[in-house]
Amino acid sequence: MSGTDRKESEVRRMMQVPAPVVPADLGARAAARGGRLLRRHRALRRACWGLLLAVLLALAVWALLTEPWPAPPAPTSPPVVGF
Repeated sequence: MSGTDRKESEVRRMMQVPAPVVPADLGARAAARGGRLLRRHRALRRACWGLLLAVLLALAVWALLTEPWPAPPAPTSPPVVGF
């Protein structure tokens, strides 16, 4: 028996078995779970956006207070002694 024949006979055997019993409230439970997952993902997304905005605000406040953009003072040469 080849691999294809074996798979075909296994599928035929599975098709002859009656389908398992599905709970009557399965659709309602699945919809409720999906709603919970959507609310959780939405809350997580909002929290991440809020955190990003807070970090950007903190960075802007820090940059305004410390002014990190001016160039550092140029180094000077040592004084000439005994010339």
